[in-house]
Parts: sequence; C-alpha cells; structure tokens
Amino acid sequence: MKRLSGWDAVLLYSETPNVHMHTLKVAVIELDPDRRGFDVEAFRRVIHSRLYKLDPFRYQLVDIPGKFHHPMWRENCEVDLAYHIRPWSLPAPGGRRELDEAIGQIASTPLDRSRPLWEMYFIDGLANNRIAVVGKIHHALADGIASANLMARGMDLLTGPQFERDSYETDPAPTSGQLVRSAFRDHFRQIGRIPATIRYTAAGVGRVRRSTRKLSAELTRPFTPPPSFINHMLTPERRFATATLALADIKATSKCLGATINDLVLAISAGALRTLLLRYDGTAGHPLLASVPMSFDFSPDRISGNRFSGVLVALPVDVEDVPERVEKAREAATLAKEAHHLVGPELVSRWSAYLPQAPAESLFRWLSSRDGQNKVLNLNISNVPGPRERGRVGGALVTEIYSVGPLTAGSGLNITVWSYVDQLNISVLTDGATVEDPHEVTTALVNEFIDIRRAAGLPEQLTTVDTAMAPA
Repeated sequence: MKRLSGWDAVLLYSETPNVHMHTLKVAVIELDPDRRGFDVEAFRRVIHSRLYKLDPFRYQLVDIPGKFHHPMWRENCEVDLAYHIRPWSLPAPGGRRELDEAIGQIASTPLDRSRPLWEMYFIDGLANNRIAVVGKIHHALADGIASANLMARGMDLLTGPQFERDSYETDPAPTSGQLVRSAFRDHFRQIGRIPATIRYTAAGVGRVRRSTRKLSAELTRPFTPPPSFINHMLTPERRFATATLALADIKATSKCLGATINDLVLAISAGALRTLLLRYDGTAGHPLLASVPMSFDFSPDRISGNRFSGVLVALPVDVEDVPERVEKAREAATLAKEAHHLVGPELVSRWSAYLPQAPAESLFRWLSSRDGQNKVLNLNISNVPGPRERGRVGGALVTEIYSVGPLTAGSGLNITVWSYVDQLNISVLTDGATVEDPHEVTTALVNEFIDIRRAAGLPEQLTTVDTAMAPA
C-alpha cells in the first residue's frame, strides 16, 4: 500500500461526470506478413507477461473510511485482462479520421474506480495492415513523463534482454483499521513537513520580490484569461483529432528562428488559435492563457505519480504579424519559465498535500457545473519528448505514438504534442460543444506551421512522413 501524493489526489478529486481525468496514449502498429494473426488474445498474453514490470497497472484505488486522508494504492491486486483489454473494429476505409473518431468515443466515458484505473483498446480495421492500441490511464496514476517510461516498459524499448513472466504476486486487501491507522501516521508526517513547506514557500516569495521584473505579481500571474469559445461548461462527450509533422522540419524551423521546440509549439498554437477565435468569436483582441505542464522529475525509472507543475503562458493570439507573434510567444514562454523557477516548481504540489478530500471534491463539482468565463486558464497545451527509438509490441513495429491529456473544468480544448523518432505527433481533444470538428484545430495548427516557415524564408512544402498515417 502507498498513499497518493497530494498532487495525485487533486487530479483524482477534480474528476466529475463531465470532466474525465484520464490521459490517452495511442500506438499505431504495423503487422508484418508473418504476424497478421496477432489479435486481442495475443496482445493480452503480451501484456500479461509484462505485468510484473508494469506496476501501476496493478494498482487499485482504496478510499479511506470517512475520507479521513488521501486515498491509497493497493499496489499488487488482481487484474482481469479480459476486462481491461478490449477489442474494437474500425469501419472502412480505416484511416486516420476513423481512428480519431473511435478514440473520441473511448475518451468519452470515465474509468471504473473499483478496478485498476486503466483500460486498453486493441483496434483492428486500420488500413495498410496496421492495428492501434489505445491506453486510457487515469492522470492520478501517471503524468506524461511517467507514462512515457511506462510505455517503454510495455514495448521493446529497454536496453538489455527482455524477460517475461506468466504469473505475479498479489497482496490482500487492507482492512478498515489498517487504513485508518495508516492515515493517522501519514497525517503526523505531513504535519512534520509543514515547516519545510513554509520555508520553501518563503524562499520563492523572496525570489519574486528580488526579481528585476517591474511587476512581480504579474510575473507569477500574467492576467485573467478572457472569455472565448473554448471556455464553457463541458459536455461529457469527447472528440479527438491527430496530425503528424516531420520532426526534421520542426527542428530546422526552430533553429532558423532561434527558438526552442517548445517555443515553436506555443507559437504554432497561438497562430492556430487566432484563426479559430476569428472564426468562432469574431475577435482575437486579447492573449489567451495556456497552462503548460513542466516536469521537475525526469527520472527514466519513474513509472507512476505526478511530478509537474502547470506554468501559465500568455499566448499572443492578438498579434497579427507572424514573425512578431513567434517572438512574442518565445518571450512569453521565457517569462513563464522564469516565474516557474522563481516561485518554486514544487510549490503547488507541496501544498496540495494538505487539501482535504470532501471540500476539494465539492469545489471541483461546482467548478465543472459553471458555464462561461474560466477564471484560471483558457486551455492546456503540452509538449512531451517521446521515445527516440522505434518500439515493438509482441515483435510488431510501432510506427506512431500519440498522446493527449484531459480537459479541465471550463476548458474545452487540449493540445498535446508528442515526439516519436522522426515524427512530431499532434493530438487535439475537445468536448462536444467547442468546435464542429476537432480536425479544424489540427488543420489550423499545420497551416500555421506552414505560415511560420514561409515567414522565416523556409520552403512551404512539408516533408512527408512515410511511416505515419495519411492526413485526415
């Protein structure tokens, strides 16, 4: 048994009937002629043989009587792979759009908390002798870095020989008495950590006050996010869309502009969002506020938990000139990172340990039921570096990987970028009311990248990624 951290617990408490807090990982897999018989049963056998090293897949959530403390993970529970790994068939022609629509349906339902908080879908019917595996994992279980490491364990990405097992140990369920006694002990430990947390906070406040920036308050919070078509009470439905760019094109463009890949992702997002704001709201007169997760634990051995903080970045959607918009996005990212390090990257996660469960759940239910302007952020944007080597599942080649985080209360759009070998794979998640078709967002993102390359004097023709599915 182990306790959820405060930050893990917050991601659990924030889930409501219309705000699902699972993340999605999608692997597209090419079947060689001698592996065309690879089916859901064969995939279940592969996962079963690796469960011993996929620890979070055997975690079961256990609530504390009376919600006296954050829940715990029962670390070695029974896993019914017939339940957790499910078949799905695509309609013809089995292209990117058909797969995206299926993933949207998969994302539209919450995970069952009485079971380990993950599901996998074995999707057949893809064109060109391909299948897809969609992992649906609760955010309380793992953040983007941990999920990438977990995926590496599930695929043949690790160095050295790959061992397999046909069985694994399980632990008995805890008693109520054990849970309550453990809660008391952990509460006393948390009380003992309060002085260190206060010192950490005071050090951050001191750094902000000593900052050479003129308005320290604005350094840590740029502004109140403006109302937009993105921000409203969410519907339970989810819609999904993807696009692929060549990583070589991204790197060449960022080098030409003197920007990081993350800066470029934010600039592309700003331009695409400007296009969508003008289409849906008729105006783009004020920057949008994006929450961008920034990890503070990149350990390759970490396969569970959340070690990140949301960094608020002002997206210059109000800037019409493309080069100026790119420069403004770069400056905003730099300012946000400076604020992140000044305040302290672990500030929110440390204080979240003291957030009581029942009031937190009530607060998030209230926030998810409100319609109108979001007072915290407009949308979430993530950029996660993925594997640099091609993976295999059961010997079959993984040709593409996509990832997307959840929608948060009052924010109907999430843009997640996940690099894989020579690809930069874009995933977009919306609810049922934000846009008519989520591919509007991916199309706007690709078009904005072309505009940026044109403004930088680079060829407008993008490199075709032969290993990826054809555009939707």
